[in-house]
Amino acid sequence: MNFRERLQAWRYNLVPDHLVGEILTKRWTDNAIPFLALVATLGVFGSIIPGFFKPTSLQESTRQLGEFSMVVIGMTVVMLGGGIDLSVGSIFALSCFSAVYVFFILEQSVWLALVAALAAGLIFGAINGYLVGYLRLRAFLTTLVTFIFGRALFDILVSTYAADVQLSQASSDVLDFIGDGTFWGLSVSVWLAIILAIVTHITLTRSRPGWHVLAVGGSRRSAHNAGIRVRRTVFMTYVFSGFCCSIGGFLIACRLSGAGPGTGLNLEIMALTAAVVGGVSLGGGRGSVVKGLMGAIIVLTMTNGLIRLGYGTGTNQMVLGILLAAAVTIDIRWLKNRHKVLNEVYVAPVYLKMGETQSAAPGSGTPYELDNRLSEADHIGLGELEGPEDVILDRDDHLYCGTRHGEIVRFFAPDYKRSEVFAHIGGFPLGLAFDKEGNLISCVGAMGLYSVSPEREVKRLSAETARSWTSIVDDARLRDPNDCDIAPDGRIYFTDSTKRYDAHDWALDSIENRATGRLLVYDPKDGSTKTLLDGYRYTNGVCMAHDGRSLFFAESWACRVHRYWLEGPKAGTAECVIRDMPGYPDNINRASDGNYWMAWLGMRTPSFDLSLRHPDMRKRMTRRLPQDEWLFPNINTGGVVKFNEKGGIVEALGDLSGAAHPMVTSMREHKGFLFVGGILNNRIGRCRIDGADPDWTSPASYWGVKP
Repeated sequence: MNFRERLQAWRYNLVPDHLVGEILTKRWTDNAIPFLALVATLGVFGSIIPGFFKPTSLQESTRQLGEFSMVVIGMTVVMLGGGIDLSVGSIFALSCFSAVYVFFILEQSVWLALVAALAAGLIFGAINGYLVGYLRLRAFLTTLVTFIFGRALFDILVSTYAADVQLSQASSDVLDFIGDGTFWGLSVSVWLAIILAIVTHITLTRSRPGWHVLAVGGSRRSAHNAGIRVRRTVFMTYVFSGFCCSIGGFLIACRLSGAGPGTGLNLEIMALTAAVVGGVSLGGGRGSVVKGLMGAIIVLTMTNGLIRLGYGTGTNQMVLGILLAAAVTIDIRWLKNRHKVLNEVYVAPVYLKMGETQSAAPGSGTPYELDNRLSEADHIGLGELEGPEDVILDRDDHLYCGTRHGEIVRFFAPDYKRSEVFAHIGGFPLGLAFDKEGNLISCVGAMGLYSVSPEREVKRLSAETARSWTSIVDDARLRDPNDCDIAPDGRIYFTDSTKRYDAHDWALDSIENRATGRLLVYDPKDGSTKTLLDGYRYTNGVCMAHDGRSLFFAESWACRVHRYWLEGPKAGTAECVIRDMPGYPDNINRASDGNYWMAWLGMRTPSFDLSLRHPDMRKRMTRRLPQDEWLFPNINTGGVVKFNEKGGIVEALGDLSGAAHPMVTSMREHKGFLFVGGILNNRIGRCRIDGADPDWTSPASYWGVKP
């Protein structure tokens, strides 16, 4: 590899695959504006205000930031759920007064004061949540009413009990520490805000309730259709907002040891401005806690900075109004035109240098040399099928295949001329396998792993796996489940070809060539789905070894086959057994002679191999040319290859004319015949195999034994 190639490899492959794509597009574009605004704000006020960054100055500012951040976090969650909360200032003030009343007037403990503050916040949050979530009232008007009511109640209570608070002799070291103390150089309020922010962020990005909030904010109707309890989710966002406000109110009560008419005044405007300026969408479903915190720092820095420069409250309010108007305008315009930017930069290719390979051309004399046997195959379902990606036969010799219409079609033995729709699943049924009970297991593109019983009952087994803790983007959903096989203990091993694209966009993944494919396992005993291996270039076919102690899986765009060990000293590890093939491997299945069949969906070409070393060219190609003029892998010529346990090539079959089976994605040996399918074909092929075991059936082969 020369210097230029090394530079290309470093440039395009340094960032982990699961961080690129959305990071380069959605994440960067959405975070750029608030981040630049934050840097600009700190830079401007830090340069014009003497001592702005001195520790003593920052310590007091961070105390306010801790209390303010609590409210902004609550507002952010409500907005992510598609709502708005204008009552945060009133809840904040009432929580503050509740804590002050219990501690200074009733002279109870600090912890009982905290309970009182929490109770006030949770009650008002629950009222908002019930009215907006369950009664489905308008969030803006509803929270405006509770804001007015709460503010009026606070003013009455403050004017009634202000004198009693001033005359109180209650004191506590705990109260003083919470209000004025520091821990490792930071105030208690800042530490609490950091902890709350981390917990909230993890909940929103790594848990089911958090995903429900984002789904509801994105589209309540779609969330409802997906089975999410929309009303309860909305209710809980407002309860959480009340909780955050109550914590903030308790902290300011500890810091000021009292409550006055100005407590929480205009806080709702500041919190709303902070969330919107930080990049939390008013439309819901888009934003994050980090963005809300960036907005909180911007707003608090501006308001405090203007005060220190000698400007009055009116100027502060005017600046906040201008800032809010600008942020709302940008949010609306960006939301409307965001897709135009993303469509231009979404495809992000990487560098890959393919190894030298042997020729598969007739007369080449290599183990990969294709003959013309597939062109002589009998056809089944000619003109009746569209895209039989995988084929399989049951114990009664009936033939099954999926179609691009979301159906599984059954052809009846022995002549396979009569057919019926066995089941309608939807999506695109790809890999097929029979379990011991006769259930037909299928990987359904863009949907997940499904099971069809002999009585034709369709059941979803899995649609997601555990999200990677190191992944910024959500990689839990199964986007392109491709092929599956079943171990003797009943566990289902299957591949998810790419985390970047859905099944119908599989060709785009070949342009990017990122290592986003993975191997997973579904355990029917507990219904769990786990990721075993990650970081492969389009994982495809998977096949249990004859002894059941390991499995083979294909890495299509890298033209390799790997072996993953389930037992023995190598358990949990994978090794490459075939590399640098001249074709792109697809499904893999067992053969009756102890070897393995492998499909080639297409053949490598020098032009596409060269393009893989030039990601800039591929990126320009996707941006400047229509998709039908892009350079794709050659999928117009394929074949079938047999290999042994050690990866040695035994024989290769092809259709050199390209008329019958130009693209091969699957094959299945059954009673001396090889049945061939292809995702772009309009038929299933059947050809006799010389020397094959006439008693070998594909269902029996799943368990590594003959019938």
